[in-house]
Amino acid sequence: MEDGAAVLTRPTETIRRRQFDSSLAVTLHQQALMGRILAARGVCDSSELDLRLDSLMMPHHFAGYQQAIDLLCNAIRQSRRILIVGDYDADGATSTALALHILKSIGSDADYLVPNRFEFGYGLSPEIVDVALQRSPDLILTVDNGIASHQGVERAREAGVTVVVTDHHLPSETLPAADAIVNPNRADCQFASKNLCGVGVIFYVMAGVCRQLQNCGFLSSGNAPRMADYLDLVALGTVADVVPLDRNNRVLVEQGLKRIRAGATRPGILALFDVASRDHQQATTSDIGFVIGPRLNAAGRLDDMSIGIECLLAEDMAQALPLAGRLDEFNRQRRKIQSGMGEDAQDQLDSGPSSVEVESAFAVTVYDPQWHEGVIGILAGRLKEQCYRPVFAFARSDNGFLKGSGRSIEGVHIRDILVAISAENPKLLSKFGGHAMAAGATLPEAGLDRFKVAFNEQVKRQLSGKHPKREWLTDGALSDTEMTLANAHEIKYLQPWGQAFAAPLFDDIFEIKETRPVGTGHCRLRLCKPGGRRELQAIAFNREVTSEPGQQWHIVYRLEINSYKGRQSLQLLVEHLRPVD
Repeated sequence: MEDGAAVLTRPTETIRRRQFDSSLAVTLHQQALMGRILAARGVCDSSELDLRLDSLMMPHHFAGYQQAIDLLCNAIRQSRRILIVGDYDADGATSTALALHILKSIGSDADYLVPNRFEFGYGLSPEIVDVALQRSPDLILTVDNGIASHQGVERAREAGVTVVVTDHHLPSETLPAADAIVNPNRADCQFASKNLCGVGVIFYVMAGVCRQLQNCGFLSSGNAPRMADYLDLVALGTVADVVPLDRNNRVLVEQGLKRIRAGATRPGILALFDVASRDHQQATTSDIGFVIGPRLNAAGRLDDMSIGIECLLAEDMAQALPLAGRLDEFNRQRRKIQSGMGEDAQDQLDSGPSSVEVESAFAVTVYDPQWHEGVIGILAGRLKEQCYRPVFAFARSDNGFLKGSGRSIEGVHIRDILVAISAENPKLLSKFGGHAMAAGATLPEAGLDRFKVAFNEQVKRQLSGKHPKREWLTDGALSDTEMTLANAHEIKYLQPWGQAFAAPLFDDIFEIKETRPVGTGHCRLRLCKPGGRRELQAIAFNREVTSEPGQQWHIVYRLEINSYKGRQSLQLLVEHLRPVD
């Protein structure tokens, strides 16, 4: 039924080692291994590794920044009613919680509203403005949305409501007619860090508000919020939204993680670690991205993100734990739904006819009328990893429309793909938006086949007609003296790892001495370098491995810490392996 069925076999994969300047590496870290890891990620000076809070970029040249601060400060001083309109993902939830908590703490008449994705969809739509107007706001403050809400902004301003937009999504050529817009991706914005997510943007805005209210005497230094106390929320939203971790974002994330590890964080975040059976004292970006973020996101995917926001706003563990428990249960439901959808998609791609020649497929489009709208983004992401092609997954919405979520690969800017599709097919997409790696679109059900063909063709153009190959970019081989538990610890906390600042991967040739299945579809391995005597423990998740005696394997792996019954040992986490011919 869908494009590219046959490409869901493993794509051609290559292993390439990162290049680095060895003379630079020795200046970055006293350990050669850590120096080469950092140099290979483009770090040019040791000052870039300074992630103290005072190294955070100042908001100079942030377009719309002062205008937004003036409007918010005036509203606060005049006791005007402020309504925050957020988004239903983890970035939107942390943005909403941060803004509301600060506004409430300084005595503002503030409240929040998050659209239910199944009733209103994304952003400041005219329909959600009508709901907002029932609360008689004087000022609407959007967080993590609004840059594409032309009609909603117009509806609010026609009703006499001031609108301040804070967002980070890519804008179209025309900005909405809001009273102020703060977005680092505005064409006229000179703020150097373009990779802030929604919670990063509102963090800067609220810092400016608090500073200005102190300068004018409305707040004393003693009762002004300490912005550093909100960095746990910033870290959570930044990592969960998978924005590139440039240095400025690494400062925000590192400072937030330090507070989480120290327990100086919101009860709701501690409760989320608790229900996930994770130790907040050992928190890393991986914990946030794969454990905490999905639980928070599950509320917006299946129900109402207000539950997640209330968890983040909880004042103590007694309030937070029941809410975190509900989020954990939502996440369990989400995984069950996702599993069924994944099986459906695999069946389609394995057996259905394709609307383009399978061998020439550059993109994959899947749809089922029974799929859950809140889970299609995860499905698209999983299929993208499996087939290494840009993927759009669609679910049925209302009134004959489909809502789709897209995920992309390196080298394909998926929002630009949608712009090109819309330009060549003016009436095909009723709305769309997003980033380079993730986007959403709405279209009539009757237009799905046209979208499949156009999506495939535009991806082909952007790739210059060359099929993408998955590339494992590694930091090379490790010597026996480098393959230690101490180095695994050092790597874990060396820097915040994430998008555009990838956690270290290594590769080498091994013999597999023993394989043992564990859990559901996982495999434990006992490895040895050819001719060597040292045996290493490894684990490969979600794969079965069999090996003939003497067979050599090229393995891509991570250095990991295996904790069992209070003891720690070195373990290799296998990411990819292939037999050596």
